[in-house]
Amino acid sequence: MKIISATGREDIAMVYIAAMEGGRNVEFVESLQPPLPRENKWVLIVSTLFGCPVGCRMCDAGSDYRGKLTAAEIFKQIDYLVNKRFPGRLPDVKKLKIQFARMGEPSFNPAVLDVLKALPGLFPIPGLIASLSTIAPENSGDFFNKLLELRKKEYQGRDFQLQFSIHSSDEKNRDWLMPVAKWNLAKIAGYGNLFYEKNLRKITLNFALSKDIPLDPSKIGAIFDPAVFLIKMTPLNPTYRAQAKGLRTGLDPLSGAAGKKIVAGFKDIGFEVLVSIGELEENLIGSNCGQYLQQHLRSSSRLNNGYTYEIQ
Repeated sequence: MKIISATGREDIAMVYIAAMEGGRNVEFVESLQPPLPRENKWVLIVSTLFGCPVGCRMCDAGSDYRGKLTAAEIFKQIDYLVNKRFPGRLPDVKKLKIQFARMGEPSFNPAVLDVLKALPGLFPIPGLIASLSTIAPENSGDFFNKLLELRKKEYQGRDFQLQFSIHSSDEKNRDWLMPVAKWNLAKIAGYGNLFYEKNLRKITLNFALSKDIPLDPSKIGAIFDPAVFLIKMTPLNPTYRAQAKGLRTGLDPLSGAAGKKIVAGFKDIGFEVLVSIGELEENLIGSNCGQYLQQHLRSSSRLNNGYTYEIQ
């Protein structure tokens, strides 16, 4: 693996583009949560596919799919970041989160399971948190069965962040936003009930709020148990694809004002709600969810509120 480009700020987030053998490029990210120093929380966000075949309406990585990464190629991303910051030793951090969320739907790649199985042994630190974000494709049942086995064995008694991309309470709108066959909400709820371990991290239902995309807390509450699931609401990050599809954020990243009624609706029926508005500088860096530097480099146009950092 050879680093060919990078951009960002060392005190917020860095994005790296690396060339793998065979001429395919991959992106990965390291980020902090200001004002917390790296020693308190360090997040590594790695890719599992070269591009992505799904084509979510808001995601710039949903093009130019060129296959799956091997477990070794996924580990190379992690190893590069760890060796850069903590050469020859374990990361000296209170919380190390490794997210399989930069490029690609992770359940399309069985090698992700191999990496997950190995992580606790490679990083035997109390603050390790594996994080997997998925749309739960319909044809990935074998992956999720094996993931459940890992949860009950390698990750028993340990925090594991499983996040489902929901985005709307309406199945037709979900199908438009994420145009592949996938589990319906009831099936996601059933799996989450099996996956959850009492007194540990709840299963996350993620909603990137978009104007004109319906989200009815009562419909979600009729399917999902607040004792098992939590609600995460984020702005729709600036991407070329979202702009082309006419999508606009339904959550003001400066104030969160537009989402207050929905937040109250979820809280009224017992849900824990996390309104996740990170550093806006990450939009300009291109390190946020749905952003993809290689799409920016190919584009003939420019976004005013995203991808403004020079790529070295």
